[in-house]
Amino acid sequence: MIKISAEQTEGLNLSEGTSTEQDWSKSYFGLSVKPFSKEVIDILLAPVVPEDIEIKPDGLIYLPEIKYRRILNKAFGPGGWGLAPRGDDSITPKNISREYALVCCGRLVSVARGEQDYFDPSGLATAAEGAKSNALMRCCKDLGIASELWDPIFIRDFKKRYCEDVFVEHVVTKVKKRLWRKKGTSIDYPYKVLNN
Repeated sequence: MIKISAEQTEGLNLSEGTSTEQDWSKSYFGLSVKPFSKEVIDILLAPVVPEDIEIKPDGLIYLPEIKYRRILNKAFGPGGWGLAPRGDDSITPKNISREYALVCCGRLVSVARGEQDYFDPSGLATAAEGAKSNALMRCCKDLGIASELWDPIFIRDFKKRYCEDVFVEHVVTKVKKRLWRKKGTSIDYPYKVLNN
């Protein structure tokens, strides 16, 4: 249980008998009760810095998970936000998932299920952390953080200005395919760029 201060509940309509101690595995305390301050909103909704955006080889653009954490720390301060698990891990032979609640200033702001594939049971702990990070990124969408990354117009413009697709060959199997990269970056082993 997390103890919530009177300052954090100021302005919230707490019904009689509502405790300021919450079981975040079940609680929806504070959800959509009031917006955050303008200062916090400006931090959360700030445009993404293009240099922070990465692109996967398949062309999907994304913001690294650490960038979401930095934005939350800037908006709410270290310790002013957290992820609370809402149930047990769901584990299959190749995937782990878990639902998490994002709590900011003692208020639930979003719930999302994070998931991560894994290939060896010895990597399960790392995969569990990956699922937590995936849930964090999904929860941050509800706060408007990096919302451009889901806007098709922004995606097309970003890829045109900052990325390129190249044809590569796997150095061992000789299989050829097209991969995306940011302009000015290299293609890593086991691929090599094919000359036109």
